[in-house]
Amino acid sequence: MKMIIGKKVGMTRIFKDDKAIPVTVIKAGPCYVVQKKTVETDGYNAIQLGFEEARKVNKPMEGVFKKAGVKPLKILREFRVENPEDFEIGQEIKVDIFEEGDKIDITGWSKGRGFAGAMKRWGFRGGPKSHGAKFHRELGSVGQHTEPARIFKGKKMPGQYGNERVTILNSEIVKIDVENNLIAVKGGVPGARGGLVLIRSAKRG
Repeated sequence: MKMIIGKKVGMTRIFKDDKAIPVTVIKAGPCYVVQKKTVETDGYNAIQLGFEEARKVNKPMEGVFKKAGVKPLKILREFRVENPEDFEIGQEIKVDIFEEGDKIDITGWSKGRGFAGAMKRWGFRGGPKSHGAKFHRELGSVGQHTEPARIFKGKKMPGQYGNERVTILNSEIVKIDVENNLIAVKGGVPGARGGLVLIRSAKRG
C-alpha cells in the first residue's frame, strides 16, 4: 500500500507518443510517518502522515512530533494499512514511491458552490423561455397526494452544492518529478487549485 498527501497545483498537458494528454499536476510530499495505530492499541491498523511544515503547534502536538523525531507539521491524515510494521516512525515518504503508469485513487474536496437551484445542482432542463410562460427555472411540482401527503427523502431539490469529499478511482500517473515533488495525473482531480488531496495506490487495478 502506497500513500502520500499533496496539494493540487493546476492542469496542463503532456505530449507523449505524438498525443496530447490532459494532466493535473499535484505537489505531493515529502510526508513523514508521525504515528502508527494497531488493532491491539487502537482497534484498527493505520499510519498517520504529516505534510507541510507548521510555524507553531500546541504543546500536546509538540510532544507528538518530538517523539516521532520530525519537525512540527501542519496537516495530519490517517491511512488504513494492513501491516503498520512495514513503516517506521519518522520515515520520510516522497513521490518516488510511485512509478509512471501506476494506478492511484485520489481523494479531494469538490469546489463549494453554496446554495444552488435545482437546474444548477441537478441539471434539470427548466421550463419554456418564452415571455408567456410562467415557469422558467423553478423546480416544478414536488408534493404528493393525500397519501402519503409528504415529500419523499432524497427528492432532488435546491440546496447546498459542492464542498463534498470526492474520490477519483484508477487515475494513471503520467509523469513524476522527484526533484520538485510533483506528480502529473491523467485527467481531472476534485477541488480548487491549492486544495488538499490524498493519494493512495488503487484498490482495483
